[in-house]
Amino acid sequence: MMNQAPQVSGCTVTSCSYNNDGCHALAVNVKDRGCTTFISLNERGGLDRVTAAVGACQSADCVHNSNLECAAPAVRMADRGGKVACLTYEAL
Repeated sequence: MMNQAPQVSGCTVTSCSYNNDGCHALAVNVKDRGCTTFISLNERGGLDRVTAAVGACQSADCVHNSNLECAAPAVRMADRGGKVACLTYEAL
């Protein structure tokens, strides 16, 4: 049983409005090995004193997915060809 959601330990997607020297969204959702919380605007969003956590994981083919929750200790996100990729993803 998990006591807290894993944090986003790193994100190199600088075109995301939540990335202000790290992900400052309250929570991110992962789907198809990527981050669906990604927003590309000229404004910066998120909360100054928050490091994002994984709110839900819809990548059912990942070893870290446990009942649609991420069981990894932490996750990292990166830009892969214009799409956000979860670098922590591991296939079953």
